[in-house]
Amino acid sequence: MADETNDDRAQAPMVWALAVREAAQGPPLAELIVEVGDDLYAEFVEAAVDSGFTLAAGEPSVTSGAVEVGEGRVRRLVLVGGREIWEPDTRVEASPGWLAAAEGRGAAVLILVPPRTWPPGLVELGPEERLEVFNRQFDREQRAGRVLHGIVSVRLAGTSDSGWLARGAE
Repeated sequence: MADETNDDRAQAPMVWALAVREAAQGPPLAELIVEVGDDLYAEFVEAAVDSGFTLAAGEPSVTSGAVEVGEGRVRRLVLVGGREIWEPDTRVEASPGWLAAAEGRGAAVLILVPPRTWPPGLVELGPEERLEVFNRQFDREQRAGRVLHGIVSVRLAGTSDSGWLARGAE
């Protein structure tokens, strides 16, 4: 977790994955899957729940969360009405397809998974095997009730007073 007054935690160790899913209706959905380490997980879950995230069963609810995107990458996640700011500790590039889906809806689905959902060595696997291994672990965590999800607004770098162009999750 990070807030504007605690520079030691301005960048939390997190794993981020961005995906685009076809929707039953309307334009595609931008998704972010985020895993935070054990040391910050409880705080992250508390901030997510306080922002309106729910267990990942059924449709995600609209939350007060927002993801800020600029220069083609995820800059930070804002929770609890701006009181909680979480920044990736590495560059999280957003593909043109993800950016188009996020901009098209003005929102993204954020999925919070518990620590170790991404098993060690996952990156070394081929794309199909990686997806299969991750999905198996994700399904296990979801069935156990340890996955949260919610709809966050997307703020794209723009021309507002704050330097961000807010796009609401209506």
